[in-house]
Amino acid sequence: MSSHLDRNPGVPLDLEWVSRARVNLPAVKRRADTLKNRRSVKKQWQAAWLLRAVTCIDLTTLSGDDTATNVARLCFKAQNPVRQDLLESMGMADKGITTGAVCVYSSRVPDAVKTLEDINSEIPIASVAAGFPAGQTPLKQRLEEIETAVASGATEIDIVISRAFVLEGNWEALYNEVQAMRKACGEAHLKTIIATGIF
Repeated sequence: MSSHLDRNPGVPLDLEWVSRARVNLPAVKRRADTLKNRRSVKKQWQAAWLLRAVTCIDLTTLSGDDTATNVARLCFKAQNPVRQDLLESMGMADKGITTGAVCVYSSRVPDAVKTLEDINSEIPIASVAAGFPAGQTPLKQRLEEIETAVASGATEIDIVISRAFVLEGNWEALYNEVQAMRKACGEAHLKTIIATGIF
């Protein structure tokens, strides 16, 4: 039986996965267009799925003017994301509905840790790192940012990749970079943010 501390060891780089990938773009677009008009889940089942979705959300603040106060408000909201009267009306008041995590910049992780300890909450803390949002800082600095966030109490690290490697098709460099970031996370979970464009 494996413990929660067992880590996925990863796999060697296999570029066959990339070279074999095929996408029927017109079919994907047609299918995506149908999703916004369909509601296959109705009535009480829709409410159940919406509550479940809340528990999967990382409630996030990534503003340039974030302060300890902003982060504290975020943590309180994450602990109580749905109004109590609504939970009571659905018979869910005693189910401990919280968001899946709070997500902040690495410099704000200590604020989140303090607030969550103060309100006796076990909500995980995610931190964006690795030069979010562009990933354009040197790798050494991005790795240090990851290590700092983990040391401060983040249990999940949300990295951004060097998009230039993707645009250039330099998959080996991308693989090596993500592997180094994964190592820098230690026991924290690693999530890779795939940005498809800047708006």
